[in-house]
Formats: sequence, C-alpha cells, structure tokens
Amino acid sequence: MLILQQFKEVMGKKKQNTEVDVVLIGGGIMSATLGALINELNPDINIEIVERLDVVAAESSDAWNNAGTGHSALCELNYTPEQADGSVKVEKAIKIAEQFEVSKQFWAYLVEKGVIQNPSHFIRQVPHMSAVFGEKDVRFLKTRFETMEKETLFKGMKYTEDKSLLEQWIPLMMKDRAANEPMAATRMDIGTDVNFGALTKDLINYLRTKDNIKLSLHQEVKDIEREDDGRWEVEVKDLKTGEKREIKAQFVFIGAGGHSLLLLEKSGIPEAKGYGGFPVGGQWLRCTNPEIIAQHRAKVYGKASVGAPPMSVPHLDTRYIDGKQALLFGPYAGFSTKFLKQGSYFDLPASIKLSNIKPMLSAGLDNLPLTKYLITEVMKKPKDKLDALKQFMPTARLEDWEIEKAGQRVQVIKKDPKHGGVLEFGTEVVSSADGSIAALLGASPGASTSVAIMIQLLKRCFPERAKSDEYRKKLREMIPSWGQSLNDNPELCAEIRSHTHHVLQLD
Repeated sequence: MLILQQFKEVMGKKKQNTEVDVVLIGGGIMSATLGALINELNPDINIEIVERLDVVAAESSDAWNNAGTGHSALCELNYTPEQADGSVKVEKAIKIAEQFEVSKQFWAYLVEKGVIQNPSHFIRQVPHMSAVFGEKDVRFLKTRFETMEKETLFKGMKYTEDKSLLEQWIPLMMKDRAANEPMAATRMDIGTDVNFGALTKDLINYLRTKDNIKLSLHQEVKDIEREDDGRWEVEVKDLKTGEKREIKAQFVFIGAGGHSLLLLEKSGIPEAKGYGGFPVGGQWLRCTNPEIIAQHRAKVYGKASVGAPPMSVPHLDTRYIDGKQALLFGPYAGFSTKFLKQGSYFDLPASIKLSNIKPMLSAGLDNLPLTKYLITEVMKKPKDKLDALKQFMPTARLEDWEIEKAGQRVQVIKKDPKHGGVLEFGTEVVSSADGSIAALLGASPGASTSVAIMIQLLKRCFPERAKSDEYRKKLREMIPSWGQSLNDNPELCAEIRSHTHHVLQLD
C-alpha cells in the first residue's frame, strides 16, 4: 500500500497538458519584445512565457549584468574597424544605428499607447563618447570621425584634441592627467542609457494583464520535442513543487540567454547542428562614492586590449539604475564554464555534441590568444583592475570602488568550411526550415537591436502573415520608418528622431 501511495504521489506531480499558440522560453528582453510585438500584431494569439527563475529580467537583461548603453554605434569603436590602409569601415555602425532607431520608435509607440507609463524608468539621455590615448589611436579616431560625420545618422558628432574642451566634457577623466599626453575624443549628445531590466519588466507586466498571455515563473524547460501533428511539446518542471507538465504549441521561441544553445540542441532540428558556444564572464568596478559619481555624466568608450573580446571594450559608464545615477568601469572579462550567471558549471560540457565538437575544437585552436587573455583577466587582482581604470581616471582610488559581478555571455561558434569552426561576436537567429521554432544565440548588441531582430524573426517564421496588408499597416504604425533607410533620408531621420526623443522625454 505504501508503494502504491508513493506512486500516486509521483504521478500526481505531473499536471495536465496545456495548449497555446506560442511559447516564449526566457523572461528577458528578447521574449518580452517578441511578446509585445505579437500582441500588437495579433492580439488574439495565446502566449505562455516560461522563466526558470522566480523573477523576470534577472540574467542578461538585468541592469548590473549588461552593458546597458543603448548600443547605437555612436561610441563603440569595435563597430568601426580600422583597415590596413588606415581607412575606417562604418557599414556595421550604420546598420546598428538604424536598428536602434527602430527600437526607439517601437518604444515611443508603446509610450503613446500607454503600455509604458514612464519612459524615464528605462531610458535617459546620456552623451556617448569615444576617448583614445596615444598618437596612433588619435589618428584612428580622427579618421573615424571624418568618415562618420558624412553619414546622416552620425551628424552632430563632435571631435576634439583640445584639453580645455575635454575638461568641460569629462572633468573626472582630465583631473591630474599629464598635459603632454596625446588624447582625443568624440561626443554625440543624443546618446542614451537604457535599463533593459526595467524595460523588460514594464513589457511583461503589461502582457500579464492580457487574458490570453500567461507568465510562468520558476519553471525550467527540461525537453522540447516535435509531435506527429507538427506542434511542439515543451516539457516544463516547477522548481518549487517538482511538478511536471507539457505545453503544446504551434511556435516556440528560445530566448533563454546562454541556455538557448542547450535548449536548441534538445529540439533536434537539423539547423541546430554544428553550433557551439564559448562562455565569457565579466566583472565591473562599481563606484561607491556619490561625489565622484556626480562628476561624470557620459558613456566613454575606449579601445579594447589586443586579444580582448568585443564585449570587453573598456568604458567609464554613467548609468541610471533604480532611479539613481551610478558609475561603472569595465567590464573585465573572465572565463567560466557556466552559460548563465545562475547556471551550472556543467553547461559547457553538456553543450558538446558529436555535431559540434569539430567546430568547437577548431574555433578553440584558432582563438588560443583569447583563451589566454581571459585566463589572465581572471587572475587579475583588484589593484590590477584599478590600473586599467587609471588610464581613464588618473585620480582613481581603490577605496572608492567595489567589484560587481557582471552577467555571462555565450559567443556563437558555427561551422566554417575553411576553418572547421569560427567564433562569432554578435547575435544570430537559428530557426527550423518551417519556422515553427527559433532561437536567439550570441550577445552584443542584441538587446539594443531587439525590435529589429524580432521583426525579422517574425518575417522568417510567419512569412505568409508578414505579407498581409494588415500586418504591414500595423508595422508602419508602430515603426513609421520601417522599410526605409534613415541614413539615406536626412529629412525622415530628423523627423523620426524629433518625434521619438519627444515621446521618450529625451529632449
């Protein structure tokens, strides 16, 4: 009788199946953005958002875990590589700037509609600056400026080598700096600070008010399988009660940050084969002195060290978190086998499959300097981290700063016919041939370009619906410039920016 009772208790922990149109795995900015877009384009679609933690936006979308810049290529030097002849390529910067303008338009639409009540809760205007030191990098920055200022999206950029002007722009960085040190900076006043954690919570809180949208917290996805009828069965475990259930859905989006690769592999789709992941951790130096925080109001990006991954570009960064101004420096890269900040050390080993072991080994051999760099970063002591800060802020003292652990990033490794496997720095959408399941892999500048990425995902996964006149009309209502290049249309760019900045209170 005891064994029978135990069997009944175990079976009782498996809930009845539920059926929805869409399952969004992960409670971060990507799922929140996709959910908001789907709800606007088709309000009748049933959605369930599944998050393994007990709150949303606690991993890569959290303000302390991400770069939070509002990546718009105004100051990020890794988006404008220098060529062998000394010229600077700006095509990637233009693309990212265009995508960020799309995000701002959608956010402005949501504010006007009342979905977001207070835009200053997640976005503030903060100047974006690039600063370099030494004659070689000064020449690079001047060439970059001369190339970028010709483009519509970067009109208004300022450049200077004048120390007196720099003292006005960045007094904290200029105090006690050697007068003969070659230095230059650019500045764009229309830059922003974006708290993607706050934005995610705003979006999901709104979605939760809908009868056809459900948020399930503390629910871990254990498996994803294709049913005979073409639908997907997502097996979910309640981490509090141990109960298991299945969610049947027509479409599944995997936006689980570092865990997206592991879940994509569970789906078994052939398009997932060959993909691997390389985890990169990080830390910040967080200022604890209010007087110092008040002296700096800008996001100042420098050049990455040789061998450093792009997300490790050093920056002295003004943030607004929980309504308060903050100041961070970093990030300092590091290596961990975890794919999430609150993940497992077995994440990396668990991701290795027969289909991706060759690309991962090839990428690893091709990136030994990166591995060495990351291990060296892990070994750095607080004093070593302070030395890096002193290049930006000569008067920095260790007692005014503390270590803040940043989020985990998983860079994409993919098959390559020439090298066997290559390490990609960026974001990539992987979807099945029929578009019924899709996953977002990679990192920066994902959050800032989330709206454009999710619209392209909808077009790929719902091609017939995306062709309809009703869909296109609604899309243009939400994003007036959709389908047009702002960089090629100065009048439209000025009009769009004027409107979005007014609505988002960035004037």
